Amino acid sequence: MFRLTDLREILRYVPQFRDKVFVIALDGAVVEDDNFGNLLLDIALLRSLRIGVALVHGASHQIRRLAEQSGQSPSNVDGTGVTDAATLQLALTAANRVTHEILEGLATTDLRGAYGNALVAHPAGILQGVDHQWTGRIERVDTILLHSLLEHDIVPVIPPLGCDGEGHTYRLNSDAVAVEVAKTLRAAKLIYLSTTPGIHRDGELLRHLPTEEAELILKKQRSQIPPTMVSKLEHAVRASRGGVPRVHIIDGRVEEGLLAEVFSNEGIGTLVHANEYQAIRRAHKKDARAIFSLIKAGMESDELLRRTRADIERQIDQFFVFEVDRNPAACASLHFFPQERKAELACVCVDPKYENQGIGAKLMQFAENQARSQGAAELFCLSTQTFNYFVQKGGYRQGTIDDLPLERRDRYEKSGRRSQILTKRLV
Repeated sequence: MFRLTDLREILRYVPQFRDKVFVIALDGAVVEDDNFGNLLLDIALLRSLRIGVALVHGASHQIRRLAEQSGQSPSNVDGTGVTDAATLQLALTAANRVTHEILEGLATTDLRGAYGNALVAHPAGILQGVDHQWTGRIERVDTILLHSLLEHDIVPVIPPLGCDGEGHTYRLNSDAVAVEVAKTLRAAKLIYLSTTPGIHRDGELLRHLPTEEAELILKKQRSQIPPTMVSKLEHAVRASRGGVPRVHIIDGRVEEGLLAEVFSNEGIGTLVHANEYQAIRRAHKKDARAIFSLIKAGMESDELLRRTRADIERQIDQFFVFEVDRNPAACASLHFFPQERKAELACVCVDPKYENQGIGAKLMQFAENQARSQGAAELFCLSTQTFNYFVQKGGYRQGTIDDLPLERRDRYEKSGRRSQILTKRLV
């Protein structure tokens, strides 16, 4: 059931994504799932928020089914191997059916959609001595065509097929198509809707992967990733390296899963992202002086709890800093209470020279990721003057003293600061 808090969460993200473009890549099996109608409603909501959407779809599921019905053995199902003439015909039939089904679905949600020859392709050629026949490689994407459709509130629908200048059609891999379209449109997000919850490593769902870590997994732990998801991870890395800031891999069969992924910090699947946190690092003992200088004004105004430089040095392993030109420009601390599965975010401070640049929000997000990775189910903070910031920018809600771990509750009562208690669920 939709809740008012869901709407508030969505509205918090709207300014960030308004007038941006999302490229959504749907596996063929997702189009046939019962949840497809709900996905179209979610896409309609994105459009109502002035978020442009381009849809790329696959057709492997449909090709397999057509092959079974006709007794054929397709030479290439996913667009990466050899495509003979018979398989090309299966791919044409399957892709056209999926495109038409998507266009029909868009019409039922009062959205206009269009399919055009936006992909210019050429033969993949002879690779390692093997002629790939009707398998293609994308030469370019018709940016003018796609932008024209988006500017007229028309959703482009892009199948995994490309044409050359002589009228020949080639089979393409839809994951690769999505990357090229996202790069061309300078998309804010590329979202893969598959039939698995995301990228798993030895059965564990990986929720946040900086690009560098994703590359390392592909290089050294590829065998621990289910084969069906290796392509998604490889192309997520390609997109990230190509300038797409966020690539999401989620289960397209989950009701409201698309909205949950886009409009929440937690999401439901795997996020591969350019490492925007590269300026954030663990504090070292030598940073104690800089941290003390950062928080001095906040302590004097009673905004921050008083700490001495010696206190900071003793707790330095709980601090992290945001660097600008290798100099600490902001800081925060994170303290864990493992028995209660809780963590405290404290001492968030940004140098006035760097205020209003989103650094505080990045520190909060980094702390959430750190807390979640350490098994914390809830994050809390105490504030005397900036509680509105944590509520509006961080998604916290007002709590009570009962939300504090017993150890922290005792110190809270003795401090006499009467800080407001704010909490945020992480799971």
